[in-house]
Amino acid sequence: METNPLLTDWTLRRAHPDDVEPIAELRAVVMRPDLERLGRFDEHRVRQRFRDAFDARHMTIILAEGRFAGCVALRPAADGHWLEHFFITPDLQGHGLGSSVLRGLLARTDTDGELVRLNVLRGSAARRLYERHGFRVESEDAVDVFMLRRPGHGTAAHDLINKSTGQP
Repeated sequence: METNPLLTDWTLRRAHPDDVEPIAELRAVVMRPDLERLGRFDEHRVRQRFRDAFDARHMTIILAEGRFAGCVALRPAADGHWLEHFFITPDLQGHGLGSSVLRGLLARTDTDGELVRLNVLRGSAARRLYERHGFRVESEDAVDVFMLRRPGHGTAAHDLINKSTGQP
């Protein structure tokens, strides 16, 4: 079985207002298969919903090998943060980039002792990524799965303890 090489040449930068269109386009590309499977893909709406929600203050751009590779937002909430708009270009998925970025973000929220929430489309492969990093299902509806991660619930030590005790 062939495995994808890990991508280690990446950096983060703050988003700028002129990043909105490349991100809206990436969102449409990344979400299209899941939205089509759910019967909810709309060529215009998928981009416009992002444009309407875009807030550069909380958005980070992911650069890999010197080019735009994706984005992620960590938006403050009353009881922690919401992880939103986490998209990696399809050609760079499966190379560890998403896990590396997520690990860094979660290390910060763990240090601050904060919860992180997100929602992912039902049936999305991204759910496995989030579960590997300690997110657990809080609730779900016909379209979305809402997940929560408590501080420290994705660290290697926590995972090792859970494997030996069988605890969630």
